Amino acid sequence: MDLENQQRVKDLTEKHGAENIVVLLGAAEAEAAGLAAETVTAGDPTFAGPLAGVQLGLRVYHVVEPQFKDEVNAEVYEDQIGMMEMVLNVEEIIEEMSAIREEYCQFK
Repeated sequence: MDLENQQRVKDLTEKHGAENIVVLLGAAEAEAAGLAAETVTAGDPTFAGPLAGVQLGLRVYHVVEPQFKDEVNAEVYEDQIGMMEMVLNVEEIIEEMSAIREEYCQFK
């Protein structure tokens, strides 16, 4: 997650409260999604950005996870994400995201 997006997440969390923030990711690889998820939950693991050492514990999901997919209009999902879902390793992404949430998420 780039430094600008880290700052946006930090600012929104300070403004609205961590319990009111949900972060949605769309990274193409599980490792990239996991790194971004770790950043918004446990803090920037590279210690380079505004979230270095800042444990927000935010709820974070990838757009291919059922928790998100089941909440949006099926036609819109298919139009916007369906093609991407066919080429991604969805199971690997779900495993990575679930592990990050289980370890670091402070909100259920």
